[in-house]
Amino acid sequence: MDNDIILLFVTYYAITVVSIILILNLIQYLTKKNLKNEVKLFDIKKNEIIDGDILSELSKVETLSKTETIKEKYEIWKSEIDKIKEELDSFVNDMIIDADFLVERKDYKDYLEKKIKIELKLIEAKELKDRVFNEIKEITLSEERNRSLITDLKTKFREIVHTFISSKDSFIPIDKQIEMQIETIEKKFHEFEYAMESQDYIIANKLVEVIDTLIKHLNTIVEEVPPAVVMAETIIPKRLLEIKSTYENLSKRGYQLDYLNIEYNIDEINKKITDIMSRLRLLNLEDVLFELRTILEYTDSVFNDFEREKLARKEYEESVTIFKSKIKKINDIMNKLYGRVVDAKYNYKLSEEQIRELNFLSEELGMLDEDFDKLYDTTKTTSFPYTRLNKELELLIIKLSKEEEKIDEYMQSIGNMQEDEKRAREQLEDMSELLEGCKSKIREFKLPLIPNLYFIELKEAIEAIREVNKELDRKPINIDVLNTRVDTARDLVFKLNNTTNEIVKSAMYAENAIIYGNRYRSKKQYIDEGLNKAELLFIRGEYKKSLELVLNTIDIIEPGIYKKLLNHFEKNSE
Repeated sequence: MDNDIILLFVTYYAITVVSIILILNLIQYLTKKNLKNEVKLFDIKKNEIIDGDILSELSKVETLSKTETIKEKYEIWKSEIDKIKEELDSFVNDMIIDADFLVERKDYKDYLEKKIKIELKLIEAKELKDRVFNEIKEITLSEERNRSLITDLKTKFREIVHTFISSKDSFIPIDKQIEMQIETIEKKFHEFEYAMESQDYIIANKLVEVIDTLIKHLNTIVEEVPPAVVMAETIIPKRLLEIKSTYENLSKRGYQLDYLNIEYNIDEINKKITDIMSRLRLLNLEDVLFELRTILEYTDSVFNDFEREKLARKEYEESVTIFKSKIKKINDIMNKLYGRVVDAKYNYKLSEEQIRELNFLSEELGMLDEDFDKLYDTTKTTSFPYTRLNKELELLIIKLSKEEEKIDEYMQSIGNMQEDEKRAREQLEDMSELLEGCKSKIREFKLPLIPNLYFIELKEAIEAIREVNKELDRKPINIDVLNTRVDTARDLVFKLNNTTNEIVKSAMYAENAIIYGNRYRSKKQYIDEGLNKAELLFIRGEYKKSLELVLNTIDIIEPGIYKKLLNHFEKNSE
């Protein structure tokens, strides 16, 4: 049995080793095969770089070599192609052979280095070939391409010339310069035809670019010159005359407009217009429309400034009326306030801070009045524009409104003293009535004994009311102290009222509960004893304890009576 197991283990081991060897051999075979395919692909790519297309295009150039320029180009391109081919056939080909040898030797590390070098050389050769090929096609395709481009350019040129001729008057005074530009383009078209007849395609290509640039410039001229001339010679001069006339008229009417620098800016604009017209005559349109539109925007802004000044003057004059009316009203209020403060000093004790605040308000009001007078005087000297005067006056009105709010608050604080005194007297009357009500309630129920707590709280409440009377009788009254006294007295009277109600209610409930419990005296001895103790507590004035004892005693023989009697008492009290 042991021999069978050993034999089985050896068999499995042998199969595993053979399998691993086979797998490794297969991996090596596949790796080598893939690398061999890579090497073949390098050889294919090498042969594809200098293909029939580039050689065919080069041969076309050879047939076109009627000019020295094209002959020179042909020789240069042929030399570059031969150089690429030679490098591919020698250096790159040798590297491919070396790479194939390294694969055969399974020297994969050196193969990877060689592979990178081959790829870089192939990329470099292809980029060089593509550049040469594109340059060659520029010549071989130039005739057809240039004919198509020139046809389009001629069509566009005729349209531009037609636009110019049909509206020639709008190009004065630079119409002659534009005609010269048109003649220049026509000459370039003739030069192009001559170059094409001579098969000088390099010159023809350059002429196409030159003609395209000239036509684009001519198109810009035809589009931009008419509006530029209208703005420079008609619209802007007219605007400047309007600005000058309006400026002089407003200045005579007392408007201060020096800050706009109108005269200086008009001189500068006239200089700029002269410069722009000089550039237009040279057909230099760079930034011309932008500069002219900027000037127009400036003239618009000046007219807006004029309108703002007119509006500001109207608002300023209205604000002056408002300010004068408002400050007169506030000054009248201040005079009345001083009178009220004199009365308040007699009747109430004002703090030093309140006196200082009144004086401060008066000083601030006086300074505002002075600031307004200074501002108003500037309108006589015309030293500031109305837009600025209006802003300054707006600030003064805002300050005046704040002063008005402060004065209102101050008057309210004085008025609050009178209100506090009135409220204190009303509350004193209410508290006195409530106190008398407490006394009446105690007398009404004819209690066997009044608890000491009632007399203590009654004395405190009477003393607190007396203190309120004292404060009200003082001259001047200290309102803060008075309010404190009223709050204290009110709390103590309410406390006495609550205590009185609690005593009377407890006594009434205890008395009724004892009467209700008398029906059970003869049935149980402990009931009789409990009621006797409750009566004793009632006579001693401990009404709450008496009530609790009665209810707890009856509850023993009549469960739930505690809650039942309480509900009954509550309903009766309501």
